[in-house]
Amino acid sequence: MPTANTLSASRYTAIRFIFLLMATLLLGCGQALAEADFSLPGIDGKHYRLSDYRGKWVVVNYWATWCPPCRAEIPDLIEFHERNQKDKAVVLGVAYEHISIERLRKFAKKFAINYPILVVEPGSSEVLGPIPGLPTTYLVSPQGKVVAQQAGMITGEAIEKFIRKYEKK
Repeated sequence: MPTANTLSASRYTAIRFIFLLMATLLLGCGQALAEADFSLPGIDGKHYRLSDYRGKWVVVNYWATWCPPCRAEIPDLIEFHERNQKDKAVVLGVAYEHISIERLRKFAKKFAINYPILVVEPGSSEVLGPIPGLPTTYLVSPQGKVVAQQAGMITGEAIEKFIRKYEKK
């Protein structure tokens, strides 16, 4: 039986994400963060440039179809994207594995993924930074700067909390 001091897994993940994001911000204080950009193909045949989303928060989620934590966070990313895509934020899922486009399309359809799925080969230079494991998520500000990175599962709630805190500064 959990005690009052025991954190639920989702709350622990949210707290860990906020801590890592704040540490990233503190490490970047006093330094100009470089503008991030990439251009990657999507499974829909379009090409996506990160810079096309200036003015919105962008959640760049590196994941793989074979990764259980990646699969577990998809419903939350779908909800976050649905709530925010029109005016505040978008999710870009980047498939970081060797897989055919057709298999990715089937996977996206099966999981009802509503955000763009982009493709990059593992080890590519077209990534925002280190990918220590999957999933790895980067948060890019409306000004195009990488302001946070999370290795491990992420929740829409944690992303929204971070954005609110960041915008209050």
